[in-house]
Amino acid sequence: MGKQRGTIGILTGGGDVPGLNPAIRAVTYRAIREGYRVLGIRRGWAGLVDLVPDKEADNRHCIVELTEDVVNRAARTGGTFIHSSRTRPSHLPRSMVPPHLADKYKDEINDTTAAVLSNIDFLNLDYLIPIGGDDTLSYAQRLHQEGVQTVAIPKTMDNDVPGTDYCIGFSTCVTRTIEMTHRLRTSAGSHERFLVIEVFGRYAGFTALLPTMAGAADRCVIPEAPFDIERLAELLSFDRDRNPSKYAVVLVSEGAQPSHASEMHFEGEEADQFGHRKLGGIGDAVATQLKEISPKYNAGRRVNVINQRLGYLVRSGQPDAIDSVVPMAFGNLALDLILAGSSGRLVCVRNGCYDNVPIEAISGVKKVVDTNKYYNDDRLRPKYETFERQPLFIMTSE
Repeated sequence: MGKQRGTIGILTGGGDVPGLNPAIRAVTYRAIREGYRVLGIRRGWAGLVDLVPDKEADNRHCIVELTEDVVNRAARTGGTFIHSSRTRPSHLPRSMVPPHLADKYKDEINDTTAAVLSNIDFLNLDYLIPIGGDDTLSYAQRLHQEGVQTVAIPKTMDNDVPGTDYCIGFSTCVTRTIEMTHRLRTSAGSHERFLVIEVFGRYAGFTALLPTMAGAADRCVIPEAPFDIERLAELLSFDRDRNPSKYAVVLVSEGAQPSHASEMHFEGEEADQFGHRKLGGIGDAVATQLKEISPKYNAGRRVNVINQRLGYLVRSGQPDAIDSVVPMAFGNLALDLILAGSSGRLVCVRNGCYDNVPIEAISGVKKVVDTNKYYNDDRLRPKYETFERQPLFIMTSE
């Protein structure tokens, strides 16, 4: 192999998605063959906070050396075998400060970036490859500003990382949503009910819009367009009435808001380190209201509702074909940049082609559905037009 060229660290942050392990495999295979050592940073940014910079310390809970054998087995599975967290080193609560740093960081919220930089030096990392959504990668941008050579890979089921048309995990999420919605149809049809399915999507409705566009649902409500529950009940009643099996389906993004609501539907008050409260429950609320309103549009008879939250079912299990191929390409794109001596970049797909953009794109305009192009907010469904010259998943990063 010749002289070692350096050390690359790789980590995964935020929620797990299918496709992370294939990305880790791609980076590791290419890096080793190019003469690099590869370290897996465990539990996202937490691994670089908790690591004790002492050669005698047991840091197996923070780092693992990656080999071809290790990553080859893992790549066949979903999730991330090096684990993940929502740790934000620049906003670390005192309760999460590791014991060896407790004397230095005593505030309620601490910026532990100095410790992270020290640990990057201790590990002799020449490059860092973080894989994550805009929260995880926003801290990667911070490290880039601090002088760390960073190449970022986008992942999130919501497909809402700015700067890229595609994020690892999105295709499998859409595939699972379509598959599970079609399965649930049998129960909805058997009992002549409305079927309300809550899917992921905090600020962007791609995971509801694309499956609906593909025929999985009659209607969808998305975060970008507040909806009127009366209008939804009217439209679903129309869909149900003209369906020979007497049922209708709506996909509800977790971040969708009724037009009268002042905020999204949260499960509780507690927020993570990125300031996000846990979403959930809008599907329950929609289902309850549809049942109450339905007699108005069904000759006085109530329509019962099957209500299902897909949740982690769409982010578990092995990746589909696209989420096996794209991570391979993203991993190799990252190594292309490293071999070219380039850093501070985000690998991406733009207009159907693999590319890279400055990592600063992460902090750009939020990536959401362009409702003027792709969503009919009166009919509560996608627009089926403007497909010519559009990329595979239609909606772009612009």
